[in-house]
Amino acid sequence: MSSIDTKLNDLGITLPTPAAPVANYVGFVRTGNLVIISGQLCLGTDGKMADAHKGKLGAEITPDVGQQAARLCAINLLAQLKAAVGDLDKVVRCVRLGGFINAVPTFAGLAPVMNGASDLMVEVLGDKGRHARSTIGVAELPLDACVEVEGMFEVQ
Repeated sequence: MSSIDTKLNDLGITLPTPAAPVANYVGFVRTGNLVIISGQLCLGTDGKMADAHKGKLGAEITPDVGQQAARLCAINLLAQLKAAVGDLDKVVRCVRLGGFINAVPTFAGLAPVMNGASDLMVEVLGDKGRHARSTIGVAELPLDACVEVEGMFEVQ
């Protein structure tokens, strides 16, 4: 078991089967030492989205639930990353995360919601998990998800 797998196990995290693309794109692209992962939704280990993660921040979704959803997105990013490289110990660093928050126009708490994903990367990867980041409020996401996160990783 790799050290990252051990860390995930210690945190009680089981990586799900990576979600299959639902349109004309791929889950990840590797070019050289970079892996770019398509946006991941807040799907559970069963591959389904809980009703609690459908809707808009600032309306039916609370910031705490949004943060939990962002954490799920990050878990799904790691599942895609493992599919791309086979062993998460090959990760040199998380380079960038991009977060899309399904929110009402007046919701100003985007950054703390996205911390759910950012904090998980640091919990799992340590200093290699520190990354650049963008967080954007959007009018709608696929399946009415409250959060979607994409990522870029440097690997060996």
